[in-house]
Amino acid sequence: MVANGHVKRPQDEDIQSNVLEIVGSNIQSTYITCPADPAATLGIKLPFLVMIVKNLKKYFTFEIQVLDDKNVRRRFRASNFQVWVAAVTRVKPYICTMPLRMDEGWNQIQFNLADFTRRAYGTNYVETLRVQVHANCRLRRIYFSDRLYSEEELPPEFKLYLPMQKS
Repeated sequence: MVANGHVKRPQDEDIQSNVLEIVGSNIQSTYITCPADPAATLGIKLPFLVMIVKNLKKYFTFEIQVLDDKNVRRRFRASNFQVWVAAVTRVKPYICTMPLRMDEGWNQIQFNLADFTRRAYGTNYVETLRVQVHANCRLRRIYFSDRLYSEEELPPEFKLYLPMQKS
C-alpha cells in the first residue's frame, strides 16, 4: 500500500545494485507486505530472518507475524523511532514492540524469531506468517535461514556488499 510516498527499484550507488526503495511521509500508510493476499500466509518454518536494509535517516519500521505452538498469531514490530521515544521493549499479548538502532548506510538486521518468541511469550516458534516493511528504507534482500551464516558461506546476492569487479 502506498499513500503519500513511493515504492521504486533504483540502483543504489553505494552497492551498485538494484534495490527496493520504500519512502513515504507516513510510515503507517506506505509499506510492502508478503504475502499480498491477507488470507494467505508464508508458512516459512526457518527461524532466522535476515534483512539487508539501508538507513535513510528517517523513521522506519518493520513487522513480522509468527505462529507459536499455542496456535496464537504474534507480531514483532521493530522501529528506529522508538529508540528516541522510549528505548524499551514492550510485550503485549499479541504484539511485541522493540527499538531498532541502525548504523548509517547499509545494515544487516538479524532476527532470531525462535528466541524472540520464547523470551517474549514463553512459547515456541512454529512458522512465519507475514512480513511487512514500512517506509523509509532501501531493501537489498530479505531471507530466512536455519542458522546465521558467515559472510564466506553466503552466495554473493545474500551478502551486504557485492564483491568488487576486477577489470
